[in-house]
Order: sequence, then structure tokens, then C-alpha cells
Amino acid sequence: MFYHGKLREAWSTNQETRFARMGKHRSVSMMDVARHAGVSAQTVSRVANGSDAVRPEMRERVQRSMDALGYRPNSAARMLKRGRFGSIGLVMFRVAGTGNLATLEGLSKAALEHRYALTLTEMPRDRDQSLEEAARIMSNLPVDAAIINVNYRTPDFETFSPHPNLKTVIIAPAAQPNCTTVGIDQRAAAREVTEHLLGLGHRTVHFISGPTASIPNRLRCRGWMETLADHGAPCPKPTMGNGDWTADSGYIAGQQLARDPSCTAIYAANDALAYGAIEALRSAGKRVPEDVSVAGTDDSYDGVVPSNKLTSIRFDNHMKGRIAFQEALGADSIKEPHQVVVPAHLVVRGTTGPAPHR
Repeated sequence: MFYHGKLREAWSTNQETRFARMGKHRSVSMMDVARHAGVSAQTVSRVANGSDAVRPEMRERVQRSMDALGYRPNSAARMLKRGRFGSIGLVMFRVAGTGNLATLEGLSKAALEHRYALTLTEMPRDRDQSLEEAARIMSNLPVDAAIINVNYRTPDFETFSPHPNLKTVIIAPAAQPNCTTVGIDQRAAAREVTEHLLGLGHRTVHFISGPTASIPNRLRCRGWMETLADHGAPCPKPTMGNGDWTADSGYIAGQQLARDPSCTAIYAANDALAYGAIEALRSAGKRVPEDVSVAGTDDSYDGVVPSNKLTSIRFDNHMKGRIAFQEALGADSIKEPHQVVVPAHLVVRGTTGPAPHR
């Protein structure tokens, strides 16, 4: 027994040496692993594919041989054989931005949990910003489905139809006739914050706008206007700084509103605009919220700004990303396009208060 054991040990050592030398010249095959482990190629295949039909001790033995020889299962080949790639394509028209980054994180975590990869493509700025172009890019990549994240209304948003062989989900706050969409209820969010400010006794609410081409901005503006109309409140013209999402733009808008004696409440289209407006108001000698109440949108500074006191609408962009991933995985089992709406909720803090007595 001792002799045979030593003989087998020597044989195994020689085999590893031979395979190591061989590995310098070609990749290790499944049959090489089978010979090294002393099992059938079918057993190696089952271990490589994660089958439960292999005894634990046999699985460990095969795994040791895989490690010793440096064998890597050809995942791409297995995926092709099964008719899938194990990857979901993601097109973003703009990766930067608080909401986009949070959505991307939600998508990434969902992909990890389902053992999928994300293939991310940012739309080139020198090409047509269209859904058709985004889908064309994805159709040339090894992906099982496509998710298109839209912040601005593309020229073909209403008319776009997904490629027949590519399951497509759109992340957007509006319904699309031919694709399932996942988005935040922007109008309801705007209505909630406007209701909050009117409920504090303010005669009206001024709106600081973000980019006019932005779909979320347009919906927030619409929800604000609808709420003022429902209450019979005056509707001031939206105030703009530089027409972007930055605090500098909010500061410019805040300077304008600080000169308006009728302005006692401001709803800003995002938190950066709100913070910029607050700085401008304070620079003009206005107190927040005693003289002017200010509320933002997206609650992006919670946990970022120390002692964050900004009243804001909180969006669950992580959940939006997760839901979009789930919809992409199950898109082939749902025949009719539908809209998934992720709710938002108001977080009341210290920048909003009762209207000043005049």
C-alpha cells in the first residue's frame, strides 16, 4: 500500500509537471482536467457548469485539478450554447449626475445578485441622441437585453420601436408606446412639495427651473403649475439662472427672486439649485425659512452635506435601477409594454416654514 501510494504520488507530480509545461504552449482543455483528476470529461463538465449531480468529494477533487492546471471554463461558449450571453446592455446619455450614478449603482447591484454583467455604453456626444441609435449600438454587442437611460426627450421617443431580437427597457419618467418604461413619478413629486409650501400659508410658490429640454424638469414644472391652478394661486413665470442643474445657476435665480417682495416660497428643480438660491437669499439679507422657504428635489445631499437642513423630495434611484434590471430580465415574458412608476416622498427639514406675516 505504501509503495502504491508513493507511486501514485509520483505519477501525480509528473502529471502536473507535464501539464504545466504543456500549458505554456496551449490552453488547458476539459479532457486535460479529466485525465489529471482521474474522472470522466462529463464529470468535469458538470463541475464547471455548477451541477448538483456531483458528490462533494468528487467536486473538490476536480476543482483541485482545475486549480493545479490553471483551467478556466469557457463561459462565453457555454452562454452561446444556451442562447444567452449573461450580460445586460446599458446605454446612458449622460453617466455623470447624482440620479444617474445612483441608478447605475442599483443596476450594478441587481446584476451582481443575478450573476450577470453590465455592458455600459455612454452615447457619444457627436452622434444623434436618439433611441434608435442607442438600440443600434446595443444590437451589435453580446447582450441579452438592453436598458436605455433617458434624461432628455429624444426626437424619436414617441415613435421608437425596439429591435425585434433585442429586449429593451427604457428608464424614463414617461410612458412609451412600444417599450416598458421605469421612472419616478415626477409630477406627483412636484405636486407634493408645492402642496407642502401652500399648506404653510404661502400665497404662491416660485419655481427655479433646470434645463428646459430635461424630461424630469418639464414634469416637475408641470406638476408645480397644476397644483397652483388647483388652489387658485398665482402662477409666476419659472425662474432660470444659466439653464442648468448647478448651484451657480441656482444662485443667479436666487438673486432675482431676492429682489421680488412677493416671493416667500421657492421650489427648486434639484437640490443644487436650491442650495445656490439659499446662498443668494442670505447674501441679500433674507432669512431662510423665516423670510423665504426653500425646497429642493432629489434629496441628493443627505449624508453628503453635514447637518443637511434642506427640505426635499427623495427619489429611490437605486430601486429604479433594480426594477429596470428585473424588467429587462423578464421582458420576453411580458407581451404588452407597460409603465412602472417608482414613488417619491417629501422629507421636511429646516428650510421650509410658515409664511411670514405682512
